[in-house]
Amino acid sequence: MGKGKKVKDTPSDDDCWWWLVQKGTTAVFITVGLFALLVRAAVSLHPYSGAGNPPKFGDYEAQRHWMEITINLPVREWYRNSTRNDLSYWGLDYPPLTAYQSFIHGLFLRFFHPDSVALFTSRGHESYLGKLLMRWTVLSSDALIFFPAVLYFIIVHYNQSSRSRKSELAWHIAMLLLHPCLILIDHGHFQFNCISLGFTVGAIAAILSGKDFVASVLYCLALNHKQMSAYFAPAFFSYLLGKCLRRKHPILEVLKLGLVVLGTFAVVWWPYLYSTHSILEVLSRLAPFERGLFEDYVANFWCASSVLIKWKRLFTTESLKLISFTATVITCLPSMVQQIKSPSSRGFLYALLNSSFSFYLFSFQVHEKSILLPLLPATLLAIEEPFMFRWFTQFAMLSMFPLICRDNLVVPYLALHALFVLIPNAPGQHRIKESNYFVSYLGSATMHLVLCCYFVLHIVYLTMHPPEKYPFLFEAIIMNLCFSQFVLVTLGCNIKQWLLNKPVKLEEIEKKLI
Repeated sequence: MGKGKKVKDTPSDDDCWWWLVQKGTTAVFITVGLFALLVRAAVSLHPYSGAGNPPKFGDYEAQRHWMEITINLPVREWYRNSTRNDLSYWGLDYPPLTAYQSFIHGLFLRFFHPDSVALFTSRGHESYLGKLLMRWTVLSSDALIFFPAVLYFIIVHYNQSSRSRKSELAWHIAMLLLHPCLILIDHGHFQFNCISLGFTVGAIAAILSGKDFVASVLYCLALNHKQMSAYFAPAFFSYLLGKCLRRKHPILEVLKLGLVVLGTFAVVWWPYLYSTHSILEVLSRLAPFERGLFEDYVANFWCASSVLIKWKRLFTTESLKLISFTATVITCLPSMVQQIKSPSSRGFLYALLNSSFSFYLFSFQVHEKSILLPLLPATLLAIEEPFMFRWFTQFAMLSMFPLICRDNLVVPYLALHALFVLIPNAPGQHRIKESNYFVSYLGSATMHLVLCCYFVLHIVYLTMHPPEKYPFLFEAIIMNLCFSQFVLVTLGCNIKQWLLNKPVKLEEIEKKLI
């Protein structure tokens, strides 16, 4: 080497990923991806929902039973109550794409272990090989759908960013592929959220790259896999509508998008389009209103306020459906209006977070696991909003803690929590600019008090028993604490979305809050 050239001989102590990030996106993604698969495999060695708990077991048995039904019965009978398909025993209650996925996975199980999906006789099947094959179905779904979607998003997002650094790219990939909540629910508790969330990430990436038709198809696939993907519908609708209104022929643009949506739905629902009765038969399974306003203890408005207001006693189910629908629409509107007025890529990501939060906090029949939906756009915004992402994720994990304890997943929960703390705080984190807005909004003293409550509640829940008179006291305290933090996050993100086009004012507000 010539003496005139300045060369970086070795990585510095505070940048341990120097070698990795210098190798580019492919090396980073492959390395983090392989580690993420290893972590998922390790979590899958632990118990799952309803393990050894007859007669209905849990979500694991529900997924296995759907595979049993779809490979043994004609497609028209999958959603129909009959002697061969007792809908009271884990009947299919997701859209047709979930049924097709169950069919494919059922064929996989039947090829290697027919007893695990035999009609009737396989109920409650928990053999070692059967469990291994079931775990592989989730792992393969993650690798084939969620991982490529994340790669697509990373490529699009960082190609558009002129200020992005390779180290930021590495951290972002790690945050997306190693998010503790998704891993715990899919590979611990046992579900297939990675499929619908993967399609959603793909749709978001397509939006950011200007491929609106591709985005529409992918988002329709997400909707047809899990109806909870509707949490993102206001954001997609308002962004695409705002974009269409700025084109030369807005009505024609809207019609073209509408045809793409209708065409995608028609393809997915084709086996059920032979009669109105058949369509209604499937739709009736997708809206479980009989389960009530909320299930278990979930950190949303209805559950948190039920400590003081007994909603289920004061109102009928029909009234509660109307009230929750109205509240959801009203809280979605500010974010939607902003995107219709000024559609932008960054604003779209905030709109996804805000609309999904509106559904989680105010819609009818929300489960603890539904927090995965607002967590997705929060993770996509992790580089822009690192504090918000970490703060939100911590309380999302706490909101699921009672469910995790019921599933005996405390060990992987603690391990993933430790991993989550290490990733953002590892060497090189100084390159990522903190968001003073949320830190200042909460205040230092309040932050430390809330964090203290956060850690104490974990210890109390694991080591103490609640009073006999109030058996769910700890769950109620956890849910109300998490609800308060979710409200703060969504209020802050709604403000940030509206101030995106006013950077000077935003800086002034942040300075005043410091």
